Amino acid sequence: QVQLVESGGGLMQPGGSLRLSCAASGSIFRIILMRWYRQAPGKQRELVAGITSGGIANYVDPVKGRFTISRDSAKNTVYLQMNSLKPEDTAVYYCNFRVLDPSAVLNDYWGQGTQVTVSS
Repeated sequence: QVQLVESGGGLMQPGGSLRLSCAASGSIFRIILMRWYRQAPGKQRELVAGITSGGIANYVDPVKGRFTISRDSAKNTVYLQMNSLKPEDTAVYYCNFRVLDPSAVLNDYWGQGTQVTVSS
């Protein structure tokens, strides 16, 4: 089993910055993909950004140029640097790791979620 622990959420004024972290522990064979999702009240969970094991990152349009996803492979940790925050970024943010096990089976694991609130 793999456990993901998130940290770094909180309350921030518009235009401010926050950095989220998500660290994985447990039986990890190979991490294929790390992603951040978010879910605002009354809305479906949506993808925010992803990064491959090779370091290729992609973003959804609303966060391009403001958010940066990065990873520390040695620590099995993914980060989301969020700059120029807007009220519409308010949501619970979840990390997701796609992990390959020794039997070549892919499994998805989720963090517990961390609240990000952007408000003056």
